[in-house]
Amino acid sequence: MNTINTIGRRKTSIARLYMNAGKGSITINKRELKEYFPSEIMQTIVKQPLTLVSEDGKNDFQVNVKGGGMKGQAEAIRLAIARALCEVSAEYRPPLKKEGLLTRDPRMVERKKYGRRKARKKFQFSKR
Repeated sequence: MNTINTIGRRKTSIARLYMNAGKGSITINKRELKEYFPSEIMQTIVKQPLTLVSEDGKNDFQVNVKGGGMKGQAEAIRLAIARALCEVSAEYRPPLKKEGLLTRDPRMVERKKYGRRKARKKFQFSKR
């Protein structure tokens, strides 16, 4: 099996993933998954597509991720893994699509507008 590389994005996070046949190690920015994401919830988010199609422990993933926060990075990696699994086998696509793991989440932070405190919050109005 050749190296499969995919990209996953979420908010301002971008994850570049390289997948090879192996023992199931996930390396993120040259660190192990448990070291990079100490939180059990973030580890579950990253492994969600693998557990769904029971591919856990069959491939090695090397991920470069930058930008955003921890949750955005975890969800970007999840999208990249789901896309890589679809390239391996077409039969993985329907269950991943049903769970919504192949959809790029388009929600981004709304920009701040001039004449306002934040994106939508306005300065206090006083009639006098």
